[in-house]
Amino acid sequence: MPKKTLKSITPSVERMRRIRSLRVLGDWIYATNLWHVNRYSSAMAFFVGLFVAFMPIPGQMVAAAALAVLFRCNLPLSVGLVWITNPVTMPAIFFLAYKLGAMIIDVPVQPIEFELSFHWLNHRLAAIWQPFLLGCLLCGLFFGSVGYFVINVLWRLRVARQWRERKRRRALAVAMQAEAKAAAKTASCDPD
Repeated sequence: MPKKTLKSITPSVERMRRIRSLRVLGDWIYATNLWHVNRYSSAMAFFVGLFVAFMPIPGQMVAAAALAVLFRCNLPLSVGLVWITNPVTMPAIFFLAYKLGAMIIDVPVQPIEFELSFHWLNHRLAAIWQPFLLGCLLCGLFFGSVGYFVINVLWRLRVARQWRERKRRRALAVAMQAEAKAAAKTASCDPD
């Protein structure tokens, strides 16, 4: 996402200070790096958000916010990326994480019929929790790292492109000035 787009959707610190309910959190919530869009804060926010998205924990947004504060990265971006795992995508993502963990631990993949009951949690989850959590951890680390490096590379490519464009514009301006001077000199030497 371009920097200007991120800045336009991210609230400013001044706007945040006007929200009375946030005063309970203290002054740390207004730290500029939590709301600033730069290469580090954006790339690390992608790592934090994608890592926490793969963790099967309640309160993923709170965990992402706490890690964003700890790593001093962009808070809204970290919290927003957690929604990659939403009620629609969560079953597929967590099943693939379970399959990855089962493959690494070398246990057979068991068919899972989810049932929201205490009996299911005691009997079925107890049989699959190790490969499930391993798969979630590995997927979170992998996709978080990929997000971090992709944002880093895209940011650097964008900056390099801007520098090349700036250099090209400066060279064009110098050439136009030289051309204008040559034309003025030719006009002053021409006795018409």
